[in-house]
Amino acid sequence: MKRLFPLAGLLRLRHLQQDQASVELAAANTALRAHDERHLHARAALYGLSATPTNMAALSAMAAARASSRSMLGDLDALGRNHQTAVDAAQTVFDSARADSIRLEKLEVRHAEALAAEDLHAEQTVLDEIASTRWHRDQGGEPE
Repeated sequence: MKRLFPLAGLLRLRHLQQDQASVELAAANTALRAHDERHLHARAALYGLSATPTNMAALSAMAAARASSRSMLGDLDALGRNHQTAVDAAQTVFDSARADSIRLEKLEVRHAEALAAEDLHAEQTVLDEIASTRWHRDQGGEPE
């Protein structure tokens, strides 16, 4: 009869939690990469604009557009920090879930090793008993 690891159900739960944390970490990293890409495109587009104002109204409009763009880039930077915070939090949750899984996996390995040692001991006991019985029989005596 196969002797199961007593905490197998908890280990499965920890693996599920680790998988969920992994998915959330991947999603947070994807969102951060997408944001970084959008941010780079926005900066490139803004730096690519070069216009020379022809009158005072155009100069005022250009100044307003640049101020608005600077504000927008500041908002994008803040959003990027929020994405980075989400990635850091997801990484912490994943690391914790992974540590919980590893602890239980180590217990499972020790349990399997203990069962193997127990099985080997039982097998050795049987072999010793067989050898002892045969030795007694070969000596002409009865086994004790």
